[in-house]
Amino acid sequence: MLNSVQQSSFLNQQELLIFQLTNKQLFGINVLKIKEVIPTQRLVKLPFSHPAVIGIAKLRGIPFTVINLTQALGISHIQTADRKESIIITELNRSIQGFLVNHVSRIINCSWHDILPPPAAMGNNIYITGITKLNEEMVEIIDVEKVINEVIPTPDYNTQLINELPYEYKQILKNKLVVAVDDSSMARKQVANTLKSIGVQYLLTCNGKQAIEKIHDLAAHNKRVDMIISDIEMPTMDGYTLTQEIRRNANEELSSIYILLHTSLATTVSAVNATRCGANAALTKFVTNDLANMVIEALTKK
Repeated sequence: MLNSVQQSSFLNQQELLIFQLTNKQLFGINVLKIKEVIPTQRLVKLPFSHPAVIGIAKLRGIPFTVINLTQALGISHIQTADRKESIIITELNRSIQGFLVNHVSRIINCSWHDILPPPAAMGNNIYITGITKLNEEMVEIIDVEKVINEVIPTPDYNTQLINELPYEYKQILKNKLVVAVDDSSMARKQVANTLKSIGVQYLLTCNGKQAIEKIHDLAAHNKRVDMIISDIEMPTMDGYTLTQEIRRNANEELSSIYILLHTSLATTVSAVNATRCGANAALTKFVTNDLANMVIEALTKK
């Protein structure tokens, strides 16, 4: 049974934890990514770590890295008199991290339709995946995957896996097309590198709506999409809704595309949830070999 937070996500809704850093600008993180929020505590300093890593804390005996989110985002530090610092603990990519923030405000519920992609003028090197409004104030949704990967990078095991594949598989994979969908620029880059390493053609899109439009455009030009790899939490149209839209399509070739939900959520998204919305499988980011193996298996089935 889905809990209330999972259920809201499944219904194209999401809950955002709203907080501030050094000024009145509002930021948000998807509640599904949050384990809990705790007061600041004494930290154990780490030598030779990234400047934004301010130390190690413990949650019920389990150590985790704490990142100063203000510093990680490159925001100028402004000392305020009413600082109420907290640590937002997230569980992502099979690990636990903490983000030091100032003044956690509240949780709001909003539709993915109300969340817009960042303006193109902001460029690609940003830490924002979406923008929404709360009482006419802008809320910037943090790309936590990008922050974590830059501050605590995961080892890159991405080699040219195609060299290790049987000839028959190489011949099959080189003619396959995958559409990858993710609002995180870091995630898109990692998925692209994985697909490139096994010799698969791919197209990158930033949200479900953009992916649907691209897939329909390809179909109109008689180009077949063999697989969709989609994030779940995205602005405009999330991965669940994308999956349901694909499955409802009258074109059988489109409605039967293999769909893999690829998410940073470590525990709340399961194969049961993926099956319920019509996806073929779900996989936690960012384990290169797991993703490569799943793509190979899906695309080389007889």
